Parts: sequence; structure tokens; C-alpha cells
Amino acid sequence: MSSSPDTSQKKRRVCIVGAGAAGSSCAYALSQHPDRYEVVVFDKEDVSGGMATSLSIDHKQYGASYINDGVQGCSPTFANTIKMFSKLGFSNTEVGMQISFGKGDDFWTNVYPTALTREFKDDIKKFGRVLSVIKTLEPIFAFIPVRIMLKMFGFSKDFGDKMVYPLVALFFGTGNQTPYISSAILERVFMDPSMKLFEYDPKSLLASIPTMHGFPKLHDVYKAWKEDIESRGNVTFNLQHEVTRVINRNNKKPGEGPVVVEFKLPSNNDELHILTFDELILACDADAALKILGKQASWKEKQVLGSVKYLYDVTYTHSDLDYMRKYYETEYNPVYNAPSEGPEDDKAFEFSKNNFRPLYYTMQYPEDKSKIEMSFDLTHYQPQFRGEKPAGPGRPHTGTTHERQSSEASPDPSDRSPHNEVQDSIGSAVRQGSDPEGNPEPRMQDHVFQTIFLDRDGSEHLWTRHDIRKEEIIAEKWWKQQSHRWQHYAKVVPFMMFINGKNNTHYAGAWTVLNMHEIAVTSGFAAAYRLGACYPFKGDEDCQRLFRLYLAASHGVRMRKEDRNGFFM
Repeated sequence: MSSSPDTSQKKRRVCIVGAGAAGSSCAYALSQHPDRYEVVVFDKEDVSGGMATSLSIDHKQYGASYINDGVQGCSPTFANTIKMFSKLGFSNTEVGMQISFGKGDDFWTNVYPTALTREFKDDIKKFGRVLSVIKTLEPIFAFIPVRIMLKMFGFSKDFGDKMVYPLVALFFGTGNQTPYISSAILERVFMDPSMKLFEYDPKSLLASIPTMHGFPKLHDVYKAWKEDIESRGNVTFNLQHEVTRVINRNNKKPGEGPVVVEFKLPSNNDELHILTFDELILACDADAALKILGKQASWKEKQVLGSVKYLYDVTYTHSDLDYMRKYYETEYNPVYNAPSEGPEDDKAFEFSKNNFRPLYYTMQYPEDKSKIEMSFDLTHYQPQFRGEKPAGPGRPHTGTTHERQSSEASPDPSDRSPHNEVQDSIGSAVRQGSDPEGNPEPRMQDHVFQTIFLDRDGSEHLWTRHDIRKEEIIAEKWWKQQSHRWQHYAKVVPFMMFINGKNNTHYAGAWTVLNMHEIAVTSGFAAAYRLGACYPFKGDEDCQRLFRLYLAASHGVRMRKEDRNGFFM
């Protein structure tokens, strides 16, 4: 089955609910065809971006005027996100992804070998073999939770608690639900070309310090994205307009579309308005989609959407270094060095003396080591703390295969936000330290951190948030996060194709597969593609690889014949 475009001459009216990554990418793809689609994007917030937001901070105190809040960056394999940002005139900043897992005797890192990695050397060797087994039998292991898989293959409980669970929780945002997620997700951390972050190492589990991309200022990115979409004249963003319900998806009135939507205006919350459309794209949370559909939801939609479970987390953005030192290993300490096994280990220890600068931290609660707390060092992670422009460092040094081969120049982000003396001076008085390359940055005592306390309903009694000094708290923000339980891959992901496209409705959002910005972007492109729009990055194999997989998994279709090089490709 392939996805064929609509050849009708009449403009199709499309309603998109949600202006985050999924809704914006869907609107972007549809905006490329102003002669075929008339689109309205609704979002109850006053800015687009969803979870990808920016927060203003005091540059005189912290060395930068903003932080990216909620979404920090991405893997270099997230080709659709990177290319979309580049087309808008923004670029990411490369940063070494150093991680500090655990505290004290439970500490380990990907920067140098510690005593803990030696303790689990047999488990680590076996882990590589098990990854290959999971990859071979992925359809089976998709329904086997990690905790069961670890027992099946005889791994020690401490190996799971101290190494496996924190690793998966950190990179996929699975939090305290990690023991219950699909084993196939664990395999993809290491082996999926579109998602992997690490190379497996049989001695230390993680082979290297991989490169991550720190995002440019996301508020500016999404503002520019919205303006670009609107510039073609066929897309309208109705921000601060909340869609309250879908009245009908099978409307038969002459001159009206089949989809009837009710919404509120920002000026009068009691007054309801109605518009009709030909197609509905629900680029919002699954539970929000189910609420909006109400009595219009089919039995299948109730089963699939109702199986997506959400958890409530809270982030504290703060500058409490004492708190960080109490619960995490923030500096290199040779007491945790593993016994050296040769020059390679010695080199890692020497490097760490002056270059240990974690972006990510995890800590297991002593009362229950299967549950964790996570933190970010935003000063290490986000480039504005080293004086970088909000738009990024200019043309990226690396790019996708298509970009390296193309003669068409992408916009230079420096054209959007010149690197001038005014920009350089913002926060410069606080940047009294330096990174390993000698770039000025705030000293450790002036760093900005973000600590995430996970799963309110199941773990709040373990949280240490009250240990953060009130005077050091910059912001507190609650988040609703999708759970990645194995049930998600048994009851939701395989059945999305059976509700997508039914009743003039498609779904988009990271929740349809995995909580990643890249999945959200790809899902929006896929929804637009099902309506007949072109895939924006056709011919770029780095981007197209995940798009093909997503179309097959979530929509049950191939790319159209004219977009393929063969039966599947």
C-alpha cells in the first residue's frame, strides 16, 4: 500500500490542533502547496513550540540572557530536525556529551573507567551479545520489558539498577518507568542508525564521548518557523485559541467540510465558535486528542489513545551548586578510577583531570535504586553561556549527506543574528572561567542547572527538591510526560496505522512512537504527506530513512511510487 496524493483542484481545508514540533512541521509541509491547501493551526498557548520553549534569565548573574527549557538538544542523527532548523537560518552547536551516572561507590561515566565498570565487566561483555539477540528478534522483544529481559539473560540486579536503567532513562526520557519499557528501545540506544548515541564497548559499556547538538534559541526558531509558514499565504496560526471539541467528522451539509470543530477565542472564554474543515490533524497529546474527540471518538481510537499513559514531572531550574555536589559527582575525583589496564586508561584519567564537564547527571535513590533523578548542567550544554549567538554558530561544520553534496547554499544563521559587540557583551562580565578550548564561560559557582523530579504519583515521596535552596531557584515548571511502558509498544504503536486516516483524521506527535523532537517533526511531515503534500526533504537519505520507517510503522504505507527508488526505498 502506498500513499497517493489528492488530485482534486479544490483547496482542502485542514485543521491542525497543536503548534509544537509536530503541528509546525505538518503546517510547513502543507504550506509548500498554497494552491492545494488552506490550513488553520490552533494552539491554546500564546507562542508556538509546545515543549520547546525558552526562558529569560538574568545575564548579569548567570552569563546568558536565556535558557532553552524542556528541550535541550539532539543527537547528530536527528537529520529532519537539523535540516529544518538550517532551512530557517539556525544551526546547532556541537558539544561533547559527558555523563555522570550515580554517586559515590555507584558512580560511573563515559569519560574514564571507574571501579563500577570493572565490577560489572562480565555483565558488560554479555550485554553486547544480548543486544544482537534483541536486534535479531526485535518483534518479540518489543513486548518484553527491560526488567524481564535482564532476568531472562541472568544479569545482576545491580547492573540493571546502576547502569542500564539510568542510561536508558536519560536518553529516551523514560524516567522511573524504565524497568517497564520495551527491550527493543534499549537495543536502539546502541544500534539504530536513526537514534543511537553510543557505540557499545565490551570493557566499559560506552565507547566514547559522542557529539551532541545544543539547540539555538528555540523561541526564535519557532517564531521564524511560524513566520516562514505564514509567508506563503495559505496557513493561519490561531494562537490562544483552544479547540474544545469536534462536533462532527461526517458532516453532510452542502458547502461545508465533513469536520466540524468548536473552539474558544482568547478574548472571551465563554463564547464558542465553529468552523468546518475537510481534514483534521491532531498534533497534540493523546489524552487531549481523546478529550477533543469526545463522543466522536471511534472504539478503536478510544482503545489506542486511551492506552497512552502520562506521568507528571517537575523541573527546578536553579544555581545551587551545593545541592549538585551533594547528590552527583560534578568534578573529577581520582578515588573512583578503576585500576589502570594500560595506556588507554591512563590517557582517559589524564584527560579527565582538566576536561571532566558533564552535561547530564543521574542519581539513584538509596531507598529504591530502580528509581532515579536527573539533572542537566545547562551552562555546559547550552552555547549561549559561551557567548554564542541565539541563531547558532553559522553554517554547521557537518551536515547531512545531501547538504554536503548540494551546491545550493543554505541560509547563514549569522545573517539573522549578527555576532556583534552587543551580542558578545551580554553576560560577558560573569564569564570568568573557560572551557577546555579557552572560550570564556561562567565559573562553576555561577552555573545554571536543571533538575528533573520524575513521576509525581509514584515517586514524590523520594524527591529531594526541598534540599534546593529557595534563593537559588530560578524557575519551577510542571510537565506531562508520556510513559514508555512496554504496553505502549503493544497497545499503541502497532495500532496507529488503523486509526490514522480514518474519519478524515490523522495523528502527529512524538507519543505515536517515542518521546523525541525528531519523531515529532517526522510525524508532522508524515501527516501532511498522507494528505498529498510532498515530503520536504525528498532525496536526502539521512532524513528520508526515518521518514520511511515512520510512515510504515504509524500509517501502514510506503512512500509514493514517484518518491521511491524501488519497491521499498
